[in-house]
Amino acid sequence: LRSYLRDESSRLRHLRRFYEKVQALHQDPKASVDNPLLAFSLIKRLHSDWPNVIYSEEAARNTQALHAGLREVEQELPGSEDLDGAARALMRLQDVYALSVKGLANGVFQRAGHPPLYSPGRRVSLSADDCFHVGKVAYDTGDYYHSIAWLEEAVSLFRLSYGSWNLEDRSSLEDALDHLAFSYFMAGNISHALSLSREFLRYDPRNQRVSRNVAKYKKLLEKGPGARGRWDWQGCHGPPLLLSRPHALLGPLSPQPAPERLLHLGCSYETNSSPYLLLQPAKKEVVRIQPYVALYHDFITDAEAETIKGLAGPWLQRSVVASGEKQQKAEYRISKSAWLKDTADPVVRALDQRIGAVTGLDLRPPYAEYLQVVNYGLGGHYEPHFDHATSMKSPLYRMKSGNRIATIMIYLSAVEAGGSTAFIYANFSVPVVKNAALFWWNLRRNGNGDGDTLHAGCPVLAGDKWVANKWIHEHGQEFRRPCSADPQD
Repeated sequence: LRSYLRDESSRLRHLRRFYEKVQALHQDPKASVDNPLLAFSLIKRLHSDWPNVIYSEEAARNTQALHAGLREVEQELPGSEDLDGAARALMRLQDVYALSVKGLANGVFQRAGHPPLYSPGRRVSLSADDCFHVGKVAYDTGDYYHSIAWLEEAVSLFRLSYGSWNLEDRSSLEDALDHLAFSYFMAGNISHALSLSREFLRYDPRNQRVSRNVAKYKKLLEKGPGARGRWDWQGCHGPPLLLSRPHALLGPLSPQPAPERLLHLGCSYETNSSPYLLLQPAKKEVVRIQPYVALYHDFITDAEAETIKGLAGPWLQRSVVASGEKQQKAEYRISKSAWLKDTADPVVRALDQRIGAVTGLDLRPPYAEYLQVVNYGLGGHYEPHFDHATSMKSPLYRMKSGNRIATIMIYLSAVEAGGSTAFIYANFSVPVVKNAALFWWNLRRNGNGDGDTLHAGCPVLAGDKWVANKWIHEHGQEFRRPCSADPQD
């Protein structure tokens, strides 16, 4: 694009010079006719030079070069799936952090009556066409709750700029009014759908489909509330889909822990009876007793974190989840991940040794899985889930080493806002602490899953979140974490 602008600017300079020459010849028409040289110059320019300028090969060459440049990089550019995913990410952030759509359109990450959750160094606003696209993504899936909020903002912005044309816009005020009217109809607000459709007809009075909609909306309103009746969907934007409501990512929270439980929380230097930790003990912070969750600060160095991210980068693929006996992509887990063997690099091998030292568990194959490196980008999240299998059909049992007894999750990067790990039933969250490692037991000592470990990865509001997960299985740990005398423990 930069090359095209440079070449076109040069061409336009030549064109301006030609214009100025012709303009100079027209300053005194009588003199032009009197002077045979001037008359010849004027006639030649009007006869042959002017068509040459209009049908300039240079303009065609510049455009062809621009198109060729696009074709070269087209495969690397984001696709429609990426664009729609980014739109869904904005809606996810809107829901989870209760952000105002109008605020987001103005570049402000704020919920009503609260200070901003995140203040970017450079504030970026969304255009009317941007808001329309987010609303259209919701609209196309029958999610009229979100389509109304975003299309309302699109309509407001289009009204402000009506009559002016923006090179980047692919939609218009009429498009936004059309989709918003139908969204309101599906949400049950027929009177507002009628007023928006009437506004549409002021700009496009010959549109027969919208005219028919207006007539039908009037009839429905005359019949009274609840009389939406049988609707002819032919010619409308889509089928009558169910109205979607935003989900609460974290669900209802349980009461805060009793004060006496908090007394056991604290920080300490730990060697865990390991010679590996004698010279440099682990910096352990007990975050919760039930479920037992500990945060090990400065667990890795910046250099180690960068090495792991670099090793995983080329292998990152869209993360999958266990679904019965299969693994598949899911909207409730938005991230990319890769697996690293301990033989991939000495850093990975040293990390395994360090995890074994702080946990006291056996990480030799097949007692632990490979290191999973995960990248959560725009709005990346993982809805509430257990790390341990809750069904014997889970693919986790293919390892023949039992269920996942423990999880250690290492934060490889810092994020500017969002991205916390939230334990739903236990009612607490742990923010992203760069280079720290979060540890918890998934199973009780009797081998049953601990329901209090239901957790979620909150959406990344700003920044780039990298974590490395190590899942340790129960087989091989019989003498390292033995059963207790109480069968219920």
